[in-house]
Amino acid sequence: MPETEIPQPASATRAQGGSHLSPRAAHVLGIWLRDLIIALLIAAFFVIFLYQPVKVEGTSMLPLLDDQERIFVNKFVYRIEAVERGDIVVFRYPRDPSTSYIKRVIAVAGDRVRIDDGQVFVNGKPLIEDYVSADFVDDRSYPEVTVPRGSYFLLGDHRNMSRDSRDFGPVDVRFIYGKAVFGYWPVEKLGRVR
Repeated sequence: MPETEIPQPASATRAQGGSHLSPRAAHVLGIWLRDLIIALLIAAFFVIFLYQPVKVEGTSMLPLLDDQERIFVNKFVYRIEAVERGDIVVFRYPRDPSTSYIKRVIAVAGDRVRIDDGQVFVNGKPLIEDYVSADFVDDRSYPEVTVPRGSYFLLGDHRNMSRDSRDFGPVDVRFIYGKAVFGYWPVEKLGRVR
């Protein structure tokens, strides 16, 4: 007996065919997935080797950086250029390397630094610090030191609320792992960190 084909309802036909993608849709999906994977790999490369997002915790860099502000740190820049005076650097706290700090470079190796009643002197000249708000100045003094080779003298901009080189001395370059370069949150502070 010949087999007879029993017609199926349209809804059943759609259900069976709906589980397979057309060749065009599969091609588009493949391209989209490839591009997504490439974008994720590039992003991972940037975060691992070049830029790291960091959350500022504390007020030691006010008014430049607020507590809980988000910034990007360039982790690669100091492989190709030297740390300079004025740079905002992120470093591992020398007494507890599991903790990170962010401070401003005041003096580099070979510089003589002293602080008299809050006024910073580098190589005998008073440092003009327009980034330190009058509300955040303190009157601490610090005896003159020569910054050792491969080290940096680091201070917070909020001088009366900062633990910095006045407390733990110059910081060896091996503890410095990046330069603060760009703020991205909150949105009103979006832009380069200067």
